[in-house]
Amino acid sequence: MRKMGEIRCFLLDMDGTINLGQVLLPGAKEFMDYIVESGREYLFLTNNSSKDGSHYVKKMTNLGIPCDADHVLTSGDATVIYLNQQKEHARVYLMGTPELEATFRKAGITLTDQNPDFVVLGFDMTLTYEKLRKGCDFVRDGVTYIATHPDFNCPVENGFIPDTGSMIELIKASTGKVPKVIGKPNAEIIACAFKRREKFAKKDFAMVGDRVYTDIRTGVNAGITSILVLSGESTVDDLKSNGIEATFVVDGVGDIYKALVEYDKAHA
Repeated sequence: MRKMGEIRCFLLDMDGTINLGQVLLPGAKEFMDYIVESGREYLFLTNNSSKDGSHYVKKMTNLGIPCDADHVLTSGDATVIYLNQQKEHARVYLMGTPELEATFRKAGITLTDQNPDFVVLGFDMTLTYEKLRKGCDFVRDGVTYIATHPDFNCPVENGFIPDTGSMIELIKASTGKVPKVIGKPNAEIIACAFKRREKFAKKDFAMVGDRVYTDIRTGVNAGITSILVLSGESTVDDLKSNGIEATFVVDGVGDIYKALVEYDKAHA
């Protein structure tokens, strides 16, 4: 088993791992600064498709974390890449926020509620009953159905709010159908992440996050080191109930920071 200090590139969840809303979690600042200081690299890999990459760049920068567009990959970004691989200039019925709509349009995708090639479900905090009704009609009619990610809940400062996975279950109850899912822990977003940091070998990566069924399963599916932080949604018991084994389990990213410092001092 590789030691934490041998990791050269960290794939990082954000909500529940680095921050909760506008608050950095304990040790996050030290951890992120040390990644840069020690010559390691990172990529924020978030399933939250309600915002675009620029939102997270601004958010992390305001929190004092070094970040630019190359450091962020959202499930919305990965979904756009996947759609363009399937069909150029695709017509999409999108259940998503205005920010996600803008990301799709920028990529040359036509958003429509007439004869779409795909139905896409994102983390839509602007979801209305009418949007949901139309989406279910298209899904029942056999239009290819895609979801940006499978998370049931999104952590916020005072608890959790329903996320895309909850809406997937709602649509399944109505239509009997489930989508192809692009975000963590699935192959499409993993491939995008590896492409962003292609100078590294698979053994150099670690996935760090607070959700067993997305973050840690991503590590397992990708065949890379996985680190569960107990600062967000999941507990140690969730590993057992999901039948998943994390490479490491820590209270928070501050523990990873300490492990990196200790390793580098020992190998100076």
